[in-house]
Amino acid sequence: MISSQISSRILCIISFFFFAHNLQCQGYSFSGSRSQALANASVCLSDVFAYHNNPANAASQKEVSFGLAYENRFLLKELQHQSYAILIPLNFGVLSVGGNSFGYRDFRTFKNGVGYSMKLLEELSLGVQINHHLIRLAAPYGLNQTVTGELGLSYKVTEAWNFGMAVFNIGRNELIVNPIERYSTSMRLGTSYKISNMVLAVAEIEKDISHPLRFKSGIEYSPDNNLLFRIGFATNPIELSFGIGWVFSDRYFLDFGSQFHQVLGWSPNFSFRFDINK
Repeated sequence: MISSQISSRILCIISFFFFAHNLQCQGYSFSGSRSQALANASVCLSDVFAYHNNPANAASQKEVSFGLAYENRFLLKELQHQSYAILIPLNFGVLSVGGNSFGYRDFRTFKNGVGYSMKLLEELSLGVQINHHLIRLAAPYGLNQTVTGELGLSYKVTEAWNFGMAVFNIGRNELIVNPIERYSTSMRLGTSYKISNMVLAVAEIEKDISHPLRFKSGIEYSPDNNLLFRIGFATNPIELSFGIGWVFSDRYFLDFGSQFHQVLGWSPNFSFRFDINK
């Protein structure tokens, strides 16, 4: 019994540490195997998971789109991450709804929210989002809840070249009052370039207020219309990633991938997305 309790506490601490470090300090979380296979250099990616990666990119969506994603970080059942996203085009702009959960019985976090994206100009898009966060710890710690805001911008230089920027937790909301601990603010700036009809290159820098600057990059290669290969690299900490995408039709997309940490090992993931109105 004592051993079990100790083990549970250790896993709780490990979960909190990695959630804070890799999922951006109790708040920010990337989603979708396409993003993860490209080392989460996803500030310029336009698909349904833009809800999680940069809300501005949802403005280009023309069909109702739905996505589900799952990640098993470091192959530990206690570090599971599930997420969903829905994009709904309106007469003007795109409404988005989404959320995720992370952890296990004794330590679990939830994030759910709603967003709105629109094109300010043909080349410039803006996205905003409001999220409700809940952290649940085993007794006697209880619950913690707060609300955060996100802002994203996307600029199309040419048909092949794009820039993106995203900021999470603009108001620096508090996690704990005494002593004061905040949901960290994360800022990302990146670019994507379509080298050819078959090759897309992405890169971005990410700065969390509590952690060193991180560089992320990736390449997506599509030898035909139904198959995609992806690789990625990130620093601080160093992580390698790879993945594969399968396009069933112009409506259904299935993606697999994994990230590799040189000390902690593999984090496999997969996601499914589809467009309803096509």
